[in-house]
Amino acid sequence: MYKIKHALSKSRPVFIMILILWIILSIVFIAPIAVSKVEATIGGTLNQDTFFGSLWDNFSNIKGNMHKVLTPNYIKTFLKGELYLIVALIFLAGIGLFKSLPKNEYTDIEHGSSDWATGGEQYKILSPKKGILLAEKNYLPLDKRGNINVLVVGRFWFW
Repeated sequence: MYKIKHALSKSRPVFIMILILWIILSIVFIAPIAVSKVEATIGGTLNQDTFFGSLWDNFSNIKGNMHKVLTPNYIKTFLKGELYLIVALIFLAGIGLFKSLPKNEYTDIEHGSSDWATGGEQYKILSPKKGILLAEKNYLPLDKRGNINVLVVGRFWFW
């Protein structure tokens, strides 16, 4: 279950972008195509010359298209186009969600941090206040018995 939670939290901005993309594509592409298709259909057959001729005009008339697609003559064609768009976007979102699944439960956890310990468990070994700094709020006490050698990997930044 952690994989799905992690993937959903990581993909939230992508889902917002897909929602915005859906709205834009509905207004800019689906509405003009639906209006052109209904206007070019005569007697149950689609006249391609009329369709492509009105399509270019309808791309420039976005406000008029939105009023037309909400009328009973156009709404069925518009909703059919919306259904195709929604299915395609859900398919793309599913692929993106699958690709963002973590490989294991330790994905995106900083190695060497104190995230391995919970509820003060690390303070059985470490000190929260003084000693050799290991991580934020984690110090190796100097009065500890045994080996207190520390290997520091990384770089120091001095301001």
